[in-house]
Amino acid sequence: MIKRVQKWFVNAFLSCTLFISGTALANTSPYTLMQQTADKLFSDIKTNQAKIKRDPNYLRTIVRNDLMPHIHVKYAGQLVLGQNLSSATNAQRDAFFSAFDKFIEQSYAQILTQYTDQQVQIESEKPLDGKSIVSIRVNILQSGHAQPIKLDFKWRKNTRTGEWQAYDMAAEGISMVATKQNEWSGILRQQGIDVLTQQVEKSARQAITLNK
Repeated sequence: MIKRVQKWFVNAFLSCTLFISGTALANTSPYTLMQQTADKLFSDIKTNQAKIKRDPNYLRTIVRNDLMPHIHVKYAGQLVLGQNLSSATNAQRDAFFSAFDKFIEQSYAQILTQYTDQQVQIESEKPLDGKSIVSIRVNILQSGHAQPIKLDFKWRKNTRTGEWQAYDMAAEGISMVATKQNEWSGILRQQGIDVLTQQVEKSARQAITLNK
């Protein structure tokens, strides 16, 4: 009897904690989330520079821990698949989303090799005015007169949970989602989603390389 009561209290506590956590996230501005995420992400990259130089693939671990929890992989994948989404089976979709998740991790880690110890500037918060999609600029400031590295993170308000999640990053104005949608449309049309998934898995396994 005591064990059943203890179990009930544990389950009730966990349910309450998850509800409060979800509510807090739903009420958090995407600008606040961007600032918090960027602070953690770039701080970890800066702190682990020696380790990254020895093993550049450690950047994937940082991206996995700090950035990926805020990425809506499935929504981004749906945009990439476009009209091909409706003809895919649930198993095919799951396999693609799983491969795409690792591909995003690899792609973002490779882009972030451009950051070492520069100052990072987050765009000032703007009124949301009922918007469900916003783009937030992150500038990695360079030394001297070099132009900053411009990263634009696109955030979308989840219609089901109300939580803001990032779904795309544009480096120097080039959107990853739009680029891959155009690049992979021919493969989808001519060879199908299974072949594309295999290619995405192969790309996701590419090692991270540092700029010389």
